[in-house]
Formats: sequence, C-alpha cells, structure tokens
Amino acid sequence: MRTHYCGELNKKNIGQTVEICGWTNRRRDHGGVIFLDVRDKRGIVQVVINPDNKSFALAETIRNEFVLKITGEVIARADDLINSKLATGDIEIVAKQIEVLNTSKPVPFQIDAVDTSEEVRLKYRFLDLRTNVMQQRMRLRSKVTHYMREFMDSHDFLDIETPFLTKATPEGARDYLVPSRTYPGEFFALPQSPQLFKQLLMMSGFERYYQIVRCFRDEDLRADRQPEFTQLDVETSFMNEDEIMAMMEEMTRGLFKSVIDVDLGGKFPSITYADAMDKYGVDRPDMRIPLEIIGIDELLENIEFKVFAEPAKNPNSRVAAMKITGGSNISRKQIDNYTKFVSIYGAKGLAYIKMNEEGPTSPILKFLGEEVTQNIINKVDAKTGDIIFFGADKIKIVNEALGNLREKIAKDLDLYTCKWAPIWVVDFPMFDENDDGSLSAIHHPFTAPSVDAETLENTAATALSRAYDLVINGSEVGGGSIRIHQVKMQQTVLKLLGISDEEAQDKFGFLLDALEYGCPPHGGMAFGLDRLVMIMTGSDSIRDVIAFPKTQTAACLLTGAPASVPNKVLRELSVKVSLPEKEG
Repeated sequence: MRTHYCGELNKKNIGQTVEICGWTNRRRDHGGVIFLDVRDKRGIVQVVINPDNKSFALAETIRNEFVLKITGEVIARADDLINSKLATGDIEIVAKQIEVLNTSKPVPFQIDAVDTSEEVRLKYRFLDLRTNVMQQRMRLRSKVTHYMREFMDSHDFLDIETPFLTKATPEGARDYLVPSRTYPGEFFALPQSPQLFKQLLMMSGFERYYQIVRCFRDEDLRADRQPEFTQLDVETSFMNEDEIMAMMEEMTRGLFKSVIDVDLGGKFPSITYADAMDKYGVDRPDMRIPLEIIGIDELLENIEFKVFAEPAKNPNSRVAAMKITGGSNISRKQIDNYTKFVSIYGAKGLAYIKMNEEGPTSPILKFLGEEVTQNIINKVDAKTGDIIFFGADKIKIVNEALGNLREKIAKDLDLYTCKWAPIWVVDFPMFDENDDGSLSAIHHPFTAPSVDAETLENTAATALSRAYDLVINGSEVGGGSIRIHQVKMQQTVLKLLGISDEEAQDKFGFLLDALEYGCPPHGGMAFGLDRLVMIMTGSDSIRDVIAFPKTQTAACLLTGAPASVPNKVLRELSVKVSLPEKEG
C-alpha cells in the first residue's frame, strides 16, 4: 500500500512520487491551503493540499487520527519554512491523491499531550500507545528481548516453555487460582515463577535453560509491581555463583551497550547484604549517591540522653548518622517534611546537627555535650556547610528510615555522581526471623545455604545463603542463587520453615522425589524485564513499559477486567461466590 515510511523521507527523495500511509497527527488551514501532519511508526511528514487538488474537498473533512493513504511528490521546503524540530522538516509532500482508509471519533486526549491523566491513558490505551514516547518504549523493549534471546542462544541455552497451569506451592505471595471443571473443588495455580520446573529441567539433563516468561503474583501493588509480569528466567548446571554472575554480568553489559549505547564499565563491584544494610539501609543500594550511613553506637552508650543511649546499648537497636555535604542550607520546613517522611518507616523523629560558620547548631546539642558532639562530627567527617541527620531506634526502623531518606535527599538535591551504577549484593541471610520466632525464606525455600545441613540446623538464624541480586541505580533488576540439589538439605530447609513432612510431601513431593535421582549441582537467575526496561527508558513506573498494564488496584481500565461471570459458568466450575458484606 505504500512505498515509503513518513519519518524516513528526506532530501534524497525530492522529485520522487511516493505513497505513504498513516494517521493524521494534525490538520491546519493557511490561506486556502491545507496542511496535514501524517504520522506512522517511523515519524511525521507534512503534506500540502492545494486548492486546485481534486482531493481538496475531501481534505477539508479530515480530522485528527483519520487513517490516510496519500500519493504525492516530495519537494524541498523554502529556507524560511524549514522545521528543525522535525526529522523530515526540510521537505514536504505535495498531495496528488488522498484516500481516507478510516475515520476517527474525536479523541479523548491529544496524542502526545503531556498532561493526560494516567487513568485516561489506561482506559484508552490503544490511543496512548500511538504516542511517540510509548512507541519508543515498546521498540526498546523489543530490542531488549531480542538481545537477550541472541545472547542466550549463542551461549548454548535452550528456550524451553514451562506450564502456566500448575500446582499451588507456598512461594511468598498469594497465588492466582484457576478452578478445574473436570476436577470439581480443585484448582490450578498460575505460576509465581517457573522455579521448580526449571530445576526439574536441570534434573532432566538439559544443563542450560532460559525462557522469557510471564509470572503471576496476587500481591499488594506499587509503582514497580504488577499482578502479571515478565522475566528472563535462566538456569544452568555445573556452574557456581561466581560463574553464573560473570555470565549474567556479561549479558547485562552487552545489553546496555547494544540497546541504549551505555558503557557500564568493567567488572561490577559487589557488596555483602550486611554491609549494604549497615551503610545504605537497604539491600538494593543506589551507588550513584555519595551518602553513607555511619553507626555511632559506641559514642553514645554512656550519655544521659536516653533517646540515643538506650538504642546505642541495645543489640537489637542502633544509632546511626548520615552526613549531607553542603546540606546546612536545608530549611527548617524541609527538615519537618523529612521528619514526616521517615515517620512512614516507623521513626519517631529526625534529629539533626547543622554545621554553620559559627559552629554546630541543633536542639539536641544540650543533651549530647560538647565532647560527644565533637566525636560525632569527627566520626562522620562533617565540615562547615554540612548537615548530619540521625536515626535511633530498632535496627530495622533506622535502616529503612535513613536508607529511604538517603534516596529522597539525593533526588531532592540532585546529588548523583554518575548516571549508571550496577552492583552485586551477595551473602544474604538464609532466613528472616518473624516476631513469633518462626523462620521464613529470604528468597525462596530452594536456595542453597553456604553451610551443610547439620550446621544449618544449629545456626539457622545466622546462616548465609548462596544468593545474589543485581542492583542498578537502586533497583533490583535480577536475582538468583545456587539451588539445593540434595534431598536431605531440602528436607532440612523445609523443616526449618515449619513445613511438616506431610505438607512437604503434599506440596513438593515431586521435587523431593526428583532430587533422589541424580540431581546435578545447579543455579540460576531471573531478570525482571519490566523493571529493567523501566530503568533503561528512564520511566517512573513499569506501567509505562507494558503494553496493557493493570492499575495499582490490579484492574484493567481498558477491558474492565476483572469482571463477574454468569452463574451458569460458575456452576460448571463447581464454584460458589460468597461476597463480603458491605459495611454500613
């Protein structure tokens, strides 16, 4: 139907008769001449319809988003009419023939308008996807998956599909359940990940597997979460964590260079989980930020100021300080805002010391005394013009409060020292201890510990796992581990998690059985594709890089999903719906 794309026409085409197809991006009348900006996936070109054109009357009826086919001659624009903002701005097409392939209702928002609400964009997603920014994001996403496949194929990985209808297993989040018509009262579960199947593929002798796969988790949503999401899933046999990390690092470095021409530099640095939490307050540190959290417990154990002294002496608490270079000009109003911000994470306040020309100033100086104050200043190496913020509470509260404050201040004051900062986080704890003393897996129950089964039973609360996360700019883009490949170890881990032998056999019997038939040492990694593309495009939310995303309440505004179904269908599935009673 066409000879050229709109956005690819240039001076080389001057004098040629071309045929283009696309959407009306804009229509203008000037002195009896009609101008159409016609858009396709490659860009925009201006079309001129003169009054003597036999299609002029038709052109007068054309409105935004009409679908057109236009035949015309490419000519050069006059020097004073060149549009430098347009790739095709030095040429235009003089129309000879216009064909309206389809009309359009008035659109609910102007394509490429920057002030359209997300609710409207998601309701009319098919229009939103026509915008240049969404077109570019989807193209980049396609390039990312293309590169991933090429890399995996070139390293002898096999692309193998795993089931979507599977068995519910405890993996952390709630499962999406699918009722079985042929087995009344029983349910399939949509997979939260292909974890067990990819391990079974290693037991099947394939050695190297990958898949770009959809995963499903019924969990509370936030800016970078969706109920259904896509990941690059990788598993390999006979490789240790260093070898797997090196290969995945090679892929990541090549991906960034190939797709967005970013050089991530040499070997990625690594940090232990313990150091990340101690210095940055989070297990996904943004290493572009030159701010560090420094423990000062030893300076405060013997002072009379109980707000600091008690947590300093408590092994389950900490007092920490964070210096912001040049931050003494932060206003009291902004400090109040930061105080409200850290309260989200349970902090009861936000003490500070400002380093002014006349010396340190703060409401807490009278409680600290001159010597302790100076010791703190020396410990964090504060200078005139700086500000020091403090956290004093349970370790978890201090880490979360100062860790998130660190990121907020960096964003507010634009403190980033570089554009890209990848880092590996390693040596994660094997378990997290709950308030009731029970244990839960930090990653999942199939992650191998760094000790043998007997030692693990005696040191479960402090044991480390063979897990690793890849963090870029403060976002976890991928995570993996060496897996358990011996049945005794798997049974030990399940037992420590409070899973009885009977439940273990019911939920994981097939895995435990397979582990007894010569399971090789194996491990792998999964990359969150949506989050990775979000970072590479500089988007604020993964909803911006998914063609048809759900809202933060897990609804699709475009289709109206989820929706009720007829009672007849429910009866066929042996399902009876019991709705919660409405309050009031």
